Amino acid sequence: MENEESPFPENEITPFYNSRGEATFYLYSNGEHFYHYDGTPMGYLFIGKYVLSYSGKYLGWIHNGSILDYIDGSYAFFTTYSSGGPSRPSRQSRPSRASRQSRPPKSSRESRPSRPSRSTRWSTRSNMSFFPDY
Repeated sequence: MENEESPFPENEITPFYNSRGEATFYLYSNGEHFYHYDGTPMGYLFIGKYVLSYSGKYLGWIHNGSILDYIDGSYAFFTTYSSGGPSRPSRQSRPSRASRQSRPPKSSRESRPSRPSRSTRWSTRSNMSFFPDY
């Protein structure tokens, strides 16, 4: 089994921005769970590398501080820790965080799909449609 650490600092909330520079969701300070700013749990980070939905679907992977889309290898979201990839817009201010809601149980993970080649363009899913359970 792979054993990689998260590329994000421990005990720090890490905002993720879409292709327009809007703070869309964040990685909670536990380094594992993603939440929308309205408090809804979005998905989780598996072995510090793969972004999964709570229904067990592989959505993307972390590469140089960004999330790449499993559909076509394009860049879906970026952080202040991102490097490489398409040009990033200016970051807009983050919305206030609502209280976190309870996380749903994690379903069995689907088989991990083959990674597509990385693309240097933005994903068409650089929005909440990236998370099918939202």
